[in-house]
Amino acid sequence: MRIIISFIALFASISLLQLSSGAIGPLDVLSGVAEGFSNTEIGLLGSAHFLGFFVGCWWAPRLMGTVGHSRAFSAFAATGAIGAIAHPMLIDPIAWALMRILTGLCVAGCYTVIEAWMQARLTNSNRGRIMASYRTVDIVVSASAQLMIGALEPASYMSYNLLAILCCACILPIVLTKMKQPETPTSPRLRPINTMKISPLGAAGVIVAGTSSAAFRMVGPIYGQEIGLSAAQIGSFLATVLIGGAAAQFPVGWLADKYDRRWVLIGLSVAGILACGGLVATSPDDHSRIFLIAALFGASIYPIFSVSMAHANDFTHSSKMVEINASLMFLYGIGAIFSPLIASVLIENFGPAALFGYISVAHIFLVGFGLLRMSTRPTEGEKTAYTYVPRTSFTVAKLLKRSKPR
Repeated sequence: MRIIISFIALFASISLLQLSSGAIGPLDVLSGVAEGFSNTEIGLLGSAHFLGFFVGCWWAPRLMGTVGHSRAFSAFAATGAIGAIAHPMLIDPIAWALMRILTGLCVAGCYTVIEAWMQARLTNSNRGRIMASYRTVDIVVSASAQLMIGALEPASYMSYNLLAILCCACILPIVLTKMKQPETPTSPRLRPINTMKISPLGAAGVIVAGTSSAAFRMVGPIYGQEIGLSAAQIGSFLATVLIGGAAAQFPVGWLADKYDRRWVLIGLSVAGILACGGLVATSPDDHSRIFLIAALFGASIYPIFSVSMAHANDFTHSSKMVEINASLMFLYGIGAIFSPLIASVLIENFGPAALFGYISVAHIFLVGFGLLRMSTRPTEGEKTAYTYVPRTSFTVAKLLKRSKPR
């Protein structure tokens, strides 16, 4: 218990950050609708977020090496607060897209700092307890951030001001903690093409994971708006998908460790396709069924990233895992950057069901590619241990890394 208490400052900082950053995406959708933005313009905001996230993952380790953990965290949190509070000052989709780059940069940078800090303090004797606590905090606060949407007035200065205050408040625990800052971590090398050669299916899996999760997270509120859900119901809808994805991580991890990971990936994609079809076929008035299928959708889609990473690590020496996982994060970002914009354009032209049609196409590709890879080479007999990856940054691989079993 004492070791967990020593991490409370880090958990408090990341919780406050998540309450701010987790709510700003759906709030932007509802605010954009209220201000007359088109669906395509709203989708641009989601893509801008992941562009900032992509840059933050690359920049954060370098900034830590220059100014240290606390100062780097404060700098990234400041960019997020600026991005949030500037929204009511200039009502324009291009301006908001630039602000969302700042919030994406904040999320990636702050999580990278926290995960690097935790990695430096974890040992084999306390890793399980700390990671269990970290996962619990991440899931609970992420769901809470979605539920906040029901209480935040769209296009309101007060709403964005509250999120900016939360983002500023996240600086306090980490800069006031008496815990000694760790040594600056070494930045992993980025070699995505080499990673694609080592594990084509692992690389394809994280790209599809980025494509589907980014499309849903950033454009899902448009779907909710289009089918007539209230703001509170949209928040609950998003939280249901997230909770379903979190609940499935450990059962899926057991399957991925026991059976061929490629079959697990294919099974998840097939289940995701069926869930997408169920959401498209369900009447917009049948809210109970929509929420049930939404939980199944989350349980199918969200574990794919962790399974893909584990599959790629099966073909990697333990000394290269950090480098491989850094490249996988890079590929995830590639899939995530363009996905919200594409999904929003499809909704603009073909209606709300097009969101899940688009996600289905991505997973049909993964099913086909998975079957192709199974006919190309056998899987590794010796597997790396599956780990739930709650966040995606270049240093989370260090935090969750395991040695190959002997």
